[in-house]
Amino acid sequence: MKFTKMQGCGNDYIYVNCFEENVKDPSELAVKLSDRRYGIGSDGLILIEPSDRADAFMHMFNRDGSEGRMCGNGIRCVAKYLYDSGMVPPDRTHVLIDTKAGVREIRLDIKDGKAAGATVDMGIAEVSDVPDVIVAGGMKLCFTAVSTGNPHAVFFLEDNPALGGSTDGETSGGDGSLALLGRIPLEIIGPEIESSGRFPDGVNAEFAEVISPEEIGFRVWERGSGETYACGTGATAAVAAGCFAGKLAGKVLVHLRGGVLEIECDRDTGRCFMTGPAVTVFTGDTP
Repeated sequence: MKFTKMQGCGNDYIYVNCFEENVKDPSELAVKLSDRRYGIGSDGLILIEPSDRADAFMHMFNRDGSEGRMCGNGIRCVAKYLYDSGMVPPDRTHVLIDTKAGVREIRLDIKDGKAAGATVDMGIAEVSDVPDVIVAGGMKLCFTAVSTGNPHAVFFLEDNPALGGSTDGETSGGDGSLALLGRIPLEIIGPEIESSGRFPDGVNAEFAEVISPEEIGFRVWERGSGETYACGTGATAAVAAGCFAGKLAGKVLVHLRGGVLEIECDRDTGRCFMTGPAVTVFTGDTP
C-alpha cells in the first residue's frame, strides 16, 4: 500500500489515496501505522476517497483508531495532495473536499507549481452563549463549548487562575515558546476532560492564552490522539470563543507547538477561515 506522510504545523497524518488503494480496516491500520516506534508514526490516518459532491472525501482516523469528523490541518494537506498529484486541473486554485462535517472549500497558495499552504472555509462555529465549569486534576475549570465540526472545550488562562498565571508579567509571547501554557499538566487533565461523562462522544480540550487581541498561545489535547502539535478545528474554536467573548479581534495569529495558524472569525455570522501551511514529509510503501 502506497502512502504519503504530510504535516500542517506539526500535526502529521498518513495519507492513502483510495482512488487507487483499498483499505479494509482503517481503524486497525490507523493504530498500527500511527505508532511512533513500531509504525510510521503520526497523529492518525487520513483516507482520500471519491466523493459524488466534491473533488474528494476526507476520511479521518485518530491515533487510537476512532473516527474524526473534521481535521483542519489534515484538510489542507488533502487539498495539497490533490493539486500536487494532478487530481485537479493545474489552473484551479481551489478545491472542494467532503467530510463528515460537510463540504469545505479550500483556496490554495501555489508556489513553484506546488501547493505550499491553503485557506479553508471552516464553516460556522457554534459557540455556547454561557461558559460552563468542569473539575479536572482536582481543579475547578471554566470553559466555553464550541463546535467546529468537532466538539471542543476552550479554556482561557485568564479565566482559570487554577491553571497558573504570571506573577511577574511573564507571558508566552509571540515566539512560540508557550511559557505559561507549558506549565499546564495537560497529560493529567487532558484525558480527564476528554473522557468526562459531560461529553458522551469525547471532546477536544483547548488551552489558550491571550497575548493581545490579535494573538494567542495555544495547546491542545485531542480526543483519540492526546496532545498534538496543532489542531486546526481547535484553533478555530479558540478564536471563535475569544471573539464572541470580546477577548479577540476578527483576525488572530494562533501560536501552536508546531507553528502558526491565522484564523479569521466573523462575529456577525460565526463563519471562520483558517490559513496555514501544508507540507509533504515523505512517501513510501508498506509491506
